[in-house]
Amino acid sequence: MSFKSKLSLYATVIGALVAYPALAYAAGEGAPANKFDTSSWLALGAALAIGLAALGGTTGQGRATAAALEGIARQPSAAPRILTPMILGLALIESLVLFAFVVAFMLQGKIEL
Repeated sequence: MSFKSKLSLYATVIGALVAYPALAYAAGEGAPANKFDTSSWLALGAALAIGLAALGGTTGQGRATAAALEGIARQPSAAPRILTPMILGLALIESLVLFAFVVAFMLQGKIEL
């Protein structure tokens, strides 16, 4: 089993274990004891959303930049044809991170103190 598949398996299991208690409440029975139970899960969700988005975004941007620079180093005359798609890809990756930030900000707005 490769490192990537192990990492994705661990992330899936941890995500399922964290999400299960938050999704397990049924209306009327087993509902949260007070508003602080729900608020704590919302805070955890917001923290995980922005943390994982930042981790994934920086990893993706680093790999894309490294691949583009390696391509430019191998063939310097192709630099203009490599830089434009690279910058477009970096902008799309960053937009996903900003979207996760907005989701985390919206979750934070639902936390009642």
